[in-house]
Amino acid sequence: MRKWADRLVNLREINTLRNQIFVGFTLTMILVLTFAGVFVYGEVSVLLKQSAEKHIQQTAIQANGRLDALLKQIDSLTTQVATDSYVQKLLLKEVQGISSNFNERQSLLQLANNYMAYSSGISSLELYTIDNRRLFPLDDSSINRISGDALAAADDKKGRIAWIGIDPRSPDLVLAIRRINLLNNSYLPGGYLVVHLNREYFDMYELEAKDDPSKSGEFMLLSDSDGNPIISNMDKEAAKSVLSQSGSTVTIGQERMLAVRQHSEVAGWKLVLLMPVEAATEGISVLRTAIYVSIGIAAVAFLLLTLMLSTMITRPIQRLMRSMRRARFGGLRLIPAGRNRFRTLEINELNNTYNQMVTHMNELIQVVYEKEITQSRTELKALQAQINPHFLFNTLEAFYWSLEEKEESELAQTIVAMSGLFRYVIGSASGNDEWVTIRDELEHAQRYLQIMKMRLVDRLHWQIDADEELLQVPIPKLIIQPLVENAILHGVESRISPGSVTIRVSSTKLGFATIAVIDDGLGMDGDTLAKLIQRIEGVTSQDSKKGAGVAMSNVQRRLKLYYPNTAERGSGLQIESKADVGTVVRFDITIPPEGDELS
Repeated sequence: MRKWADRLVNLREINTLRNQIFVGFTLTMILVLTFAGVFVYGEVSVLLKQSAEKHIQQTAIQANGRLDALLKQIDSLTTQVATDSYVQKLLLKEVQGISSNFNERQSLLQLANNYMAYSSGISSLELYTIDNRRLFPLDDSSINRISGDALAAADDKKGRIAWIGIDPRSPDLVLAIRRINLLNNSYLPGGYLVVHLNREYFDMYELEAKDDPSKSGEFMLLSDSDGNPIISNMDKEAAKSVLSQSGSTVTIGQERMLAVRQHSEVAGWKLVLLMPVEAATEGISVLRTAIYVSIGIAAVAFLLLTLMLSTMITRPIQRLMRSMRRARFGGLRLIPAGRNRFRTLEINELNNTYNQMVTHMNELIQVVYEKEITQSRTELKALQAQINPHFLFNTLEAFYWSLEEKEESELAQTIVAMSGLFRYVIGSASGNDEWVTIRDELEHAQRYLQIMKMRLVDRLHWQIDADEELLQVPIPKLIIQPLVENAILHGVESRISPGSVTIRVSSTKLGFATIAVIDDGLGMDGDTLAKLIQRIEGVTSQDSKKGAGVAMSNVQRRLKLYYPNTAERGSGLQIESKADVGTVVRFDITIPPEGDELS
């Protein structure tokens, strides 16, 4: 037994505020540092990778822009050759069957040299007639030395340059063909201009990167539309391997590379820029080590600070507890201010607060008691101060005569309508507060409409259409006015133009009367109407704006309570609405046999 008692004492000693603060702060520190380390590592890793991708993307965009500039330069130059007046003249003669003599063809040499001087990338220019005879250079080679697919590509371009790619007969050259259309012969084909370009013309990387790509860590590859490498600072097999792969990363041998691809809109060629994944994430390992060291240092420092803080907090509290125990043994006594001097302001304030509590305990009890008495008297007076009907009616009557004397007839009639409205709500002339006639209910709705007419002026038009023989039918009190209020609030007021509200009382079936409230407001679509019906029926607890549906829900419950026998006609409210047309809310009531009184 003594052993268990010792364990209990040890457990109580462990479960102290100091230990709880120490353990709680330590666990919090571990969670915070772990989360912060993981979060920082993840975010910075992503930033480093994105930075590398952004760098290689910008490099690829710049290289692609330079490539397009080179291609457009050749395109512009060949356009000038194709539209040169002398070239056009020779080709037109060839089309007309007049062969060019040696001197005329010799003149093309000077012309070609002049144009080739504008670009260092052009290796040679060749001019052919439309029937495959070469005019320049001066030999009798035909155009058949160029593949038919290349000629077809040039014909498809209809005068624009066709970039074929690597010349099949000269792998060190790039081939481009432009069909020449005769300007003075309705732009009919007159021949072909063949351009041979040096592959080095398209070099877009630094010389040191070309000699040793490992220095920069980046590789660049340019291929034609058929996937044949044109320029690359990697071996041919590696280039073909890259072109056969897709995705943001490719593998060359055993090394994974980030790949950024650009497409030349001018020639349809593909530019691929590669960077080793390790180069893009080389700073992550350093970051990981820095985070581990930071977490370790922060953990040690936090543990020491937590131990010191827990001691500083609990030691003065223990002293205050001993003082309070001594006060408890002798009753609720004040703790002398000079007995315990605590180092922290908060503990001193706690001591002072305890003394104030003991000093003013009886005063607080008395204040609470007096507040309870005052609250009870206030509630009693609030109940007694409910609106006195006679006082209210006399006050409204005084307002009415005052407005009549000032010739404010419209406001006076509004006061009369308000007086009638309050009389109807507060009491009943017949002494029955629950049932009235349809006539009374319609008059109450009419007074409400007059008051709303005062506010809305020309925006509101209303009409009451009721069969005379139905005016004495009994109906629950305040059953029509909430529907009229809802029609004005959600129907007329939602319109920019004037709106109307119609109250119609009719009988289409023996023993039943139908009461309908019709407005020409914005109406509702099927989904909105379904949700409104669910709220009225209490199927859903979905909140509604401005209490919409609350009054109608009250009317629905009362109708189902008083008219349970109208189930075959659709018990309660029946709502029909169409968007931009309006809403009709109707309900059926039973007509009691003649001679029955209101019940």
